[in-house]
Amino acid sequence: MKFDIFFSICQTEIDGVMPSEKVMFQQFFDQLKLADELGFETAWVAETHLSCETQKCNPDAVIPHFKGEIGLNTDILQLAHKAFGMTKRIHIGSAIRNILCNGGPLAHAEAVKTFFTLHTLDPDEKRKLFLGFAAGRFPFSNKPYGIKPRNELEAAAWPVIKGLIFNQATEIFLRSLKNEVFSSQDLAPQILPGKNVAIPPFWEFDKVGVIPFEAPLDLLQLVVGSHDPEVQILANRYFPSWVFNLSITPTTTIEATHQRMAQHYHPAGGAWHRSYMPRTSLIFLNGDAHLSPEQQRAKARASAQSALENYWRAMEGTLDPRKVAEAVENAVYGNPQDVANQLKAKYHPDDRLMLWFDFNNHDNAAIKASMEAFWNQTRPLLTRDGQ
Repeated sequence: MKFDIFFSICQTEIDGVMPSEKVMFQQFFDQLKLADELGFETAWVAETHLSCETQKCNPDAVIPHFKGEIGLNTDILQLAHKAFGMTKRIHIGSAIRNILCNGGPLAHAEAVKTFFTLHTLDPDEKRKLFLGFAAGRFPFSNKPYGIKPRNELEAAAWPVIKGLIFNQATEIFLRSLKNEVFSSQDLAPQILPGKNVAIPPFWEFDKVGVIPFEAPLDLLQLVVGSHDPEVQILANRYFPSWVFNLSITPTTTIEATHQRMAQHYHPAGGAWHRSYMPRTSLIFLNGDAHLSPEQQRAKARASAQSALENYWRAMEGTLDPRKVAEAVENAVYGNPQDVANQLKAKYHPDDRLMLWFDFNNHDNAAIKASMEAFWNQTRPLLTRDGQ
């Protein structure tokens, strides 16, 4: 297995405590530096746009009970420059950058190319940016930028239309990264299934070239955030593109994606490997040397129970004991040996795991202790040579 780490930087109230934005970022960078020292390969950072708290004022609020902000990172490119400056070896990943909002795919391509122009000025720089890109989780992040139904037909078929928009955004984004000069008239038509209706482009533009044209992209690894086979294949027509999944993605979907990508992965990336689809895993680990294995297990389970109760209460406004119990059983919790056993049972030996330690937890010392317990006690139980 390959061991990455996932950071949510989620500023929500937990047991009456809501850290400031400054404290949230201070704790994130403190944990990032530890992850770098321990040896985690890549730090994946959640990205979100526009306030979850403010959207509750609107009649179509999608998370009306959530208190705070589901994530504070709004720009992986700015954050990565800071992160690379504070660390020595760890790679950075976005989980996931929304290319529909904030100016759309042309603007995102330009920002990415500028990032790599600066990032690679040092000829000894070897650290990669794993750029996960997607269509965004919440409508309130996209609406202010014009990504919303423009007529009755689009309103009626919006879930499908949104997929077509992401197809189009992916084409624009990746053709721009490849330095193509093109206009919106050169884009592939997006046809509404069953209606045989072409959806007009959401971005209309004359011929453009996205600068800097000489941006080196050797340290860029794209990761498409969609379960749609069409867009996974589309992305791999342009660049080798890994695939994101969610922690709740069914096993059948995971395996079908691996089979599909083995056929369609861009040849420049070599053969497809299971580690090219990172898997999210919630970790609740107690490795306190002063406790017995049974006491460690009990404390870890209590932490999982508390964190998941807070999460479901925040998302839905009520507490459903059945959902909490199911979520606890789907999480990975216990003492170092328990966690190793559960990871062996849940994942393939060649999987890449994004281990999530800060889920609904603002206790910086406890998060760092779990990270150290995993690396020093659990990881050796999962690797063939303990290295």
